[in-house]
Amino acid sequence: MSDSDQDPDYEEDSPKLSFLIHTKSSSGQDATFSFETSGQDQTLDPECEITSSFLSFSMSRSSPTSGESPTSREVPESCVMTSFLAVSMADSATKDSFAGQRLAPHRLTNVPFPAQVQKQLQGFYLSKKQLLRMKDSLQAALEKGLKKQAQDGPGGLPMLPTYVCALPDGTERGYFLALVLGKTHVETLLLHLSGEEKQKAQIKKQTFAIPAELLHGNGFQLFEFLAKCLAKFLDDLGISEKSFRLGFCFPFQCEHISLNQCKLVQWTKEFYCSGVVGENVAQLLQTALKEHCKNYNIEVFAVLNDTVGVMMSCICEEQPCEIGLIIDDGTNCCYMEQIENIAGMENQAGRMCLNTEWGSFGQGGELDNILTEFDQLMDKECTNQGMCRFEKLISNIYVCEIVRIILATLSEKGDLFSGVLAPSLLTKGVLKLQDILDIIDEKVGLVKTKNFLTRQGLVPNNQDCSFVQQICQIVFLRSAHLCAAGVAAIITHIRTSQKRAHLNIGVAVSGAMYRGQTQYRETVQQTLKTLIPECTVTFVTSEGSAVGTSLVVAAAVRLGKLREQLSAILAPLQLSTGDLEKIRKQMRWEMERGLSKETNNVATVRMLPTFVCQLPDGSERGDYLALDLGGTNFRVLMVQVKSPQEGGINIISEIYIIPTEVAQSTDVELFDHIVRCVMDFQTKHGMKDRTLPLGFTFSFPCSQLGLDKGILLRWTKGFSAVGCVGRDPVELLREAVKRQEHFGLNVVAIVNDTVGTMMSCAYEDPKCEIGLIVGTGTNACYMEEMKNVSTVESGEKRMCINMEWGAFGDDGSLDYIMTAYDKKMDAASINPGQQRYEKLISGMYLGEIVRYILLDLTARKIIFQGQSPSVLKTKDLFPTKLLSDIEKGGQGVQEVCTVLEEKGFVITTEDAHLVKNVCQIVSTRAAKVCGAGLAAVVDKIRENRQLEKLEVTVGVDGTLYKMHPHFARQVQETVALLAPKCQVKFLLSEDGSGKGAALIAAVAHHKSQQKPT
Repeated sequence: MSDSDQDPDYEEDSPKLSFLIHTKSSSGQDATFSFETSGQDQTLDPECEITSSFLSFSMSRSSPTSGESPTSREVPESCVMTSFLAVSMADSATKDSFAGQRLAPHRLTNVPFPAQVQKQLQGFYLSKKQLLRMKDSLQAALEKGLKKQAQDGPGGLPMLPTYVCALPDGTERGYFLALVLGKTHVETLLLHLSGEEKQKAQIKKQTFAIPAELLHGNGFQLFEFLAKCLAKFLDDLGISEKSFRLGFCFPFQCEHISLNQCKLVQWTKEFYCSGVVGENVAQLLQTALKEHCKNYNIEVFAVLNDTVGVMMSCICEEQPCEIGLIIDDGTNCCYMEQIENIAGMENQAGRMCLNTEWGSFGQGGELDNILTEFDQLMDKECTNQGMCRFEKLISNIYVCEIVRIILATLSEKGDLFSGVLAPSLLTKGVLKLQDILDIIDEKVGLVKTKNFLTRQGLVPNNQDCSFVQQICQIVFLRSAHLCAAGVAAIITHIRTSQKRAHLNIGVAVSGAMYRGQTQYRETVQQTLKTLIPECTVTFVTSEGSAVGTSLVVAAAVRLGKLREQLSAILAPLQLSTGDLEKIRKQMRWEMERGLSKETNNVATVRMLPTFVCQLPDGSERGDYLALDLGGTNFRVLMVQVKSPQEGGINIISEIYIIPTEVAQSTDVELFDHIVRCVMDFQTKHGMKDRTLPLGFTFSFPCSQLGLDKGILLRWTKGFSAVGCVGRDPVELLREAVKRQEHFGLNVVAIVNDTVGTMMSCAYEDPKCEIGLIVGTGTNACYMEEMKNVSTVESGEKRMCINMEWGAFGDDGSLDYIMTAYDKKMDAASINPGQQRYEKLISGMYLGEIVRYILLDLTARKIIFQGQSPSVLKTKDLFPTKLLSDIEKGGQGVQEVCTVLEEKGFVITTEDAHLVKNVCQIVSTRAAKVCGAGLAAVVDKIRENRQLEKLEVTVGVDGTLYKMHPHFARQVQETVALLAPKCQVKFLLSEDGSGKGAALIAAVAHHKSQQKPT
């Protein structure tokens, strides 16, 4: 907008004259006049007798004549005895740049510094490159501090845990006290929250002045004073409530071990009370409260830094701010960090506020390249030389001292005040923040500058005043630039750790530096936009830390109650070692019943003979066909078995889909579809005229009557094709071949996928005698001594037994560990009451258990603020991959939010933490229940062979075992716990069900060729 747009009285061709006159009358009173002319004649009030004045005005006109002298406004001699006059003039081409000065006649046009002064002050002007380098350096120090590497050398920030883990969500209710220890005052506050939606907090507060003698007195007396202030505050309120939880804002560096246990590291801010350093601050206050607040039951629930209180006090776009910033006498910043990123807390979940203590940044020399000679002079005057480098460049106490030292140094060198050095400029503390704010103020800056300098005994000219204003400005703005770079470092760390391309975040900010001047605020915000354009940052000004301190308590109380409630709800899912040992014994008992001819028909673990009696020995050779049917994906494979020198095993395969309507149709439709897939494979790979030995992996419960003959006992995994149960799958396949007039199949073996997995791994490790599948479903097999198998006769020494352990517990023997969620999931499944053990373990069912738990937690208003997301009503919402993604190692809460948002959830970080917790509990139970069953198997093999110690390998396949971040480890730990005499190795199967079927066919083919003709 042009000047003429702003000022309707602006006349394009009229000279503009602006005056400010500071006068002293004959009576000795100060008076200030400011006015502006538009070319018309103006006269001073003749009744005003002026004995001395400082006069300044500026002039702007459209086109001054080249070489024209500045125009002066004549002041009657009778009114003025002495004056200092400055005039400036600009043409219309520079009108916009001078508009502010024209409208603010009190402010002089900046007079350029002499070259020698400019050189000395050049270091205060920081380039974008320098700020980016500083941002990166501070981010590196932050991340070094997170890993607790600071002890390895300088450079790491302290990064102190605060144990503040919950942000308010609006559902908090109750009375909460706050006690804030300030520099000169104590603030007490009572916050009442109703817990209702869109609640309005009721706040009562009172402030007490701290007696000066307490600042350096006995620490116990200080805490007694605090307790007495709190007692008086509550007495004056006269409320009926007598029990309170208290948050104590203690703005000194402390080492926390919990939310209400912390030791004071050191006093700062002119405090030094004896007997407190190294002591538990919360306990000192609690002792004083018991003595001096006897009418009340007050629990010190939290001790926190003032920066944390600032962060907690502010809401950004209806969400709590996640960064707290103070720029005051000192400076500090805190933010919400993922707990698993904090050294020593890697196994914990959720978030915690970290107190960065960023004022200490630079003690390792990271800021040396931007320090000026004035910064170094100021540091030498400090009692903490070389310490708090960053704070000394930003906070108001040090900014004032830097300005003072610049003025004194330039005066001494003759560059200011005609070389007159006022003694006061050598005095620490003579320049206050308010002085600087006044000096750079756009309305009264020049007058305030002259007044300040005059008070110091100086007689400044207008050039001096301009220089002082500019010096204050550049030091002030350097503080803003550096502060912005520091905040940018923290935001960048948050964004990158959350793996986000863009981040929206709120910063709560307090302190006189930020609040005191608009230009400082605007500079911080604009610099942030320049340094981190990929982030949207909203600043929210805090009115102090008292409300935030009480909200820390409110949120922590809510979180504590929520965790207690959640723990009670989820307790039945958390099994003890005794529970697991009972499962192991029950599994062993059912195994014996399944192996016995007399009890096999009533056993829930069927222990089915497979007629696989030999493991591969490495001598197998040839080409074999394999079919793998175990779920919605059907595979056809051609397996070439060669010697290791020739390349070992080579596999060619194709995957075909079994549509749900086919899986749940009829025997004819299902097996015709399978044969068409085989025909397509043979055609694609030029095998139509070849008839190869074929192994058929059929991953459903079968009673085998021979290696190539079995009876389907029941469908699982969502299959329900009619006309199949009670029949031989091999025969069904052969009939389909005839219907398709395709005669190129020679089925030599029908095998379970678990057996195939064992055989595949046995080819790699001869000690592999157990197969385990944990994926969509679950099953196990192992090599049993034939003397223990009475359900079938065979001349072989051993035979692989397909346990079909998924049905374990179908007789009700596992009801004692079944929860209400298990029962709901079972009732809604396609086979209620069946496969009870499988439903506790496999990926097909775990997600449903999680979903039912979340529905219950929502109904109890523990999660999602009691508002059930519509997506949560979707069946099979949580597949194995989603559970794995949620629990993935290093997966922060924000990343869990992202995963769930992609599913349609509107979720808070606290909700995400709870969802992750539920998933972990459900998957942990599954892994331990699986491990208990496997422990029964390995221990049986050991006892069969009468060994003191067994070494055995388990071949494992299945998406849950392979993909889940913790499942495999928890299975292994449970086996080691329950079968301590067995050394068990776990070997992941590569293409087990397909390659294993081909190897079974290869072993059978090899054996048949060795028989005498």
